[in-house]
Amino acid sequence: MPQLIVIAGADRGKRFTLKDLTVGIGRHSSNPIHLDDNRVSRHHLELRASPNGYTLVDLGSGNGTLLNDKPVQQTELRPGDRIAVGDTVLLFTTDGSTGTASVNLAEPGSSRISGVVRSIPADAGSVLLKDPTKANTAWLRTRLSNLAVLYEAATAVSDILDVDELLEKIMSLVLRTTEADQGCFLLKDAASGALLPKAVRARIPGTADLAVSRTIVDHVLKEQAGILIANAAEDDRFRAGPSVARHRLREVICVPMRGRHETVGVLFLDTQTGVDDARFTDDHLQLAIAIAHQAGLAVEETRYYGAMLHAERLAAVGQTIAGMSHHIKNIMQGVRFGSDMVRTALKDDDRELLAKGWRLVEKNQARIDDLILDMLSYSKERDPIIESTDLVELVQDVLELVRGRAAEAKVALAFAPPADFPKLPCDADGVHRALLNLVGNAIDALDGRVNGTVSLELRLVGDRVELDVRDNGPGIPADQREEIFKPFISSKGNRGTGLGLPVSRKAIEEQGGELLLVSEEDRGTCFTIRLPVKRPATAS
Repeated sequence: MPQLIVIAGADRGKRFTLKDLTVGIGRHSSNPIHLDDNRVSRHHLELRASPNGYTLVDLGSGNGTLLNDKPVQQTELRPGDRIAVGDTVLLFTTDGSTGTASVNLAEPGSSRISGVVRSIPADAGSVLLKDPTKANTAWLRTRLSNLAVLYEAATAVSDILDVDELLEKIMSLVLRTTEADQGCFLLKDAASGALLPKAVRARIPGTADLAVSRTIVDHVLKEQAGILIANAAEDDRFRAGPSVARHRLREVICVPMRGRHETVGVLFLDTQTGVDDARFTDDHLQLAIAIAHQAGLAVEETRYYGAMLHAERLAAVGQTIAGMSHHIKNIMQGVRFGSDMVRTALKDDDRELLAKGWRLVEKNQARIDDLILDMLSYSKERDPIIESTDLVELVQDVLELVRGRAAEAKVALAFAPPADFPKLPCDADGVHRALLNLVGNAIDALDGRVNGTVSLELRLVGDRVELDVRDNGPGIPADQREEIFKPFISSKGNRGTGLGLPVSRKAIEEQGGELLLVSEEDRGTCFTIRLPVKRPATAS
């Protein structure tokens, strides 16, 4: 059965089984696969059933879709493909079936089918798996019992991601369905290779006194074969082992936990002396090695994803530290330069130089404050406060705040307030912060440019409100238009924190909106804040 496994992002660890012909993926709660990721569009993409499995179709998402690190619009999925949307990465897996065989259904003849000996209801299979004792013959009861155990083990493997919890559940299942007195898993430590006991359990709770024969375990690992020992104390290969004699091991089943690529441990089961009749059979051995194989696959898969997530986490931490270090270093250079000016001015009693040095120190202190505020805003999840807002007044307030800065840069500000514009529900603080950042960026882009103008336009378009911030500056090169939304990427050099645009996008998307960008080199840039008129169901 095809599945999507979230291997990175806020929903990491979740599994989604693909059953429908069309499966929507996005931030909106109406999607069968709902992702808690602000950088994912409300309806981001669809997986559509095809003859060979599923086809991925991007639905015009704001941030696009990457398949194995390459942008895609529509493509067939293959097992092992990694789908990246926003900050979320999903792994596409299947059971390996391809469905390539062709079937020709002949035209129906007579409506009556002759020769039917017996019919059985469609739901009989599930009934028999739940209770194999209802089968008619001993042969069928035995085989259905084993099949039911494997089915239960497969369900545990698919639903449980924690290795210890998984092995505990499987051991409980093994003791319930075999004649073992007690048992455990011995799992190879990924780093040292040492065998570590896991899920040590006894049929009667509290009576476990398990001594695993190292001789038997070494033999199984060396030969890569499961064994059933009818009388360990009489077997020439194992009776010399001290644990066999000391703990009176009578019957033993020991099987390797073989994954796809390596053996990750063994499953060890035993009975002890005091019972004359043999309890372990070949059926028990075959059942144990099948369950151990499923457990081995699950352990191997969990370790693989754990290593991949650890590597991704370290890479993300490294990038963050590198970005922060770069910006802090630039700010501190300004602080040191200003401090040197102040020190020299005090020594020479130069009040003019003192004023310049102190202004430089204050300016860089403000940059440190901005960096800290941006980092807090970007890292902290917040619920937007949706309330009736006068957007015209909000825009005018932002323009008043930047008017002095614009005059210093010789940039004209233009805004024609629309008449009778209604109050609309939105998070006023989030919109104000995003707009202030966008207007400030536009002014910086025009600094020193002749006839620089920043114009704002507010309008209602159907069920949404749009607010443009447009400048006639140099524009943004095509290869940088998505990069500038990533943390610690700044086109301002030493003047920016690299978090302004990510924080602005996050503030808008938290309330169900979008931050759009259109830019032409040498002709200018337009950022558009787009907000729903009605608060979306996913916004808190």
